[in-house]
Amino acid sequence: MLAGTQLWAQEGDPAAGKTVFNKCRACHEAETDKNKVGPSLLDVMDRTAGSLESFKSRYSANMREAGEGGFVWNDENLSDYLRDPKAVIPKGKMVFPGLKSDEDIANVIAYLKAEPKP
Repeated sequence: MLAGTQLWAQEGDPAAGKTVFNKCRACHEAETDKNKVGPSLLDVMDRTAGSLESFKSRYSANMREAGEGGFVWNDENLSDYLRDPKAVIPKGKMVFPGLKSDEDIANVIAYLKAEPKP
């Protein structure tokens, strides 16, 4: 996906990303290692997809297969996934339709990368 490929090079605003991440909070936590409906996203950057040990049995087979195939959550892959989760992991469990704004995506990625979280 070209949009994601170009987007990952953009700088985002972690504070703005925290606000956008509110759309994700019903299912994900990013400030602790607590799992919810979805896995914790604390330290998700550079993590192999489907590999969080505390969530391992709850991932879709498709997500685990992606990780076994070498899929890692880097800027580019996360950008593409946040834009259209089903295009990246077609049979994944994520029901969120995705973020459509390049700025929102860049900001969420900046938030996920921020240490400590704003």
